[in-house]
Amino acid sequence: MAKVTFLGAGSTVFAKQLLFDLLSFAELADSDIVLFDIDQERLALSEAVARKLCVQMGVNPTIRATLDAERALEGADYVINMIQVGGYRPCTVTDFEIPKRFGLRQTIGDTVGIGGIMRALRTIPVVLNYCRILEHVAPHALFLNYTNPMAMITMAILRATNIRAVGLCHSVFGTARELAHDVGVPFEEINYLCAGINHMAFFLKLEHRGKDLYPELRRIYEEGRVPSHNRVRYEILMHLGYFVTESSEHFAEYCPYFIKRDRPDIIERFNIPLDEYPRRCEELLASWETLQKQLVDPSYQFDLVRSLEYGTYIIHSIETHTPRVVYGNVLNTGLISNLPEGCCVELPLVVDRNGIQPVHVGPLPPQLAALIRTNVNVQELTVEAVLQGRRDHVYHAAMVDPHTAAELTLDEIRALVDALLEAHGEWIPASLR
Repeated sequence: MAKVTFLGAGSTVFAKQLLFDLLSFAELADSDIVLFDIDQERLALSEAVARKLCVQMGVNPTIRATLDAERALEGADYVINMIQVGGYRPCTVTDFEIPKRFGLRQTIGDTVGIGGIMRALRTIPVVLNYCRILEHVAPHALFLNYTNPMAMITMAILRATNIRAVGLCHSVFGTARELAHDVGVPFEEINYLCAGINHMAFFLKLEHRGKDLYPELRRIYEEGRVPSHNRVRYEILMHLGYFVTESSEHFAEYCPYFIKRDRPDIIERFNIPLDEYPRRCEELLASWETLQKQLVDPSYQFDLVRSLEYGTYIIHSIETHTPRVVYGNVLNTGLISNLPEGCCVELPLVVDRNGIQPVHVGPLPPQLAALIRTNVNVQELTVEAVLQGRRDHVYHAAMVDPHTAAELTLDEIRALVDALLEAHGEWIPASLR
């Protein structure tokens, strides 16, 4: 019986989905599930939802909830991490509002850019603390990280601890499904190979029954049939030759081409939703009370549909010795030969009784590797800032960030970083304040 610990189980909706995915495997239906969060109210809600879900599914795992991290992690075989340090308020609001005062706009702000840097500074130390607990109470555990900034957190874990970890994201399979829809073929019938870094991986191969789908994607662009929400990604396809995994609203802030304060015409042309993440958070908060009532209402039936999230498939493959190929984030050990050694790369992984085995990809097309390295620079400097306690590397990370550097001067970037670190206060490690 596998012990699976959910870190940040107060993320009730996502925790419910992953729990359903896990327990829908007959071999895992008797798992030992531990829910952990630092918010007692949210944890209690997630526990109630988990128990209700089990009744509806007709399964009988062990369900426990605790506010004690060491108790939650002790003896864990798998740890699913979904924490958000600092929450929407105050931290995400701060990440958006202060940069706006400097003329720097964002869409999601959780991967690179000034928002991603700040999120990493407050999240990495917390995650490393949990991993150090794991080193004492469950050193064999596999840490499945869903928290953003994915690449920075996973890189920090694998560089600074002895814990086995993999970063997981839905962007690869989500984009594959989207592209299948765009070209009008069943998702189940396409073959693809994808590689790069999280949120900036590219489809190196995209086929339907052996037929290359890239000519059809280019035809969609040339005929003006690009979906309005996807203009950025199709533009990148036409200039670089490959389709990127992350959504247009995300990708717009990873490069210097699309969000420019003195060019509203570009923002309009590419339909870029500035402040998109705060808007989503506000909508979720507005609906939260209704959602809470639904989740615990005995008469309410959950809509139970298995997701394609990789985490539970990994657990099932290891526990049942069932071979699978999934996509995940691991350290680059020559896997992608023209990206820096030791950075965090996203690529295919073979999972079976032997655990996780990354697939060697080799070199990416040089234009893709060059663009990706601009984001790797930010990731590596941010991770080093945390691990070494070097505030100067926070400035350096912001200075080399493509979008930030395109909008602000060096003095403005330094002043912005100072303002953010001061505003975040205790959420930031003391060594960086």
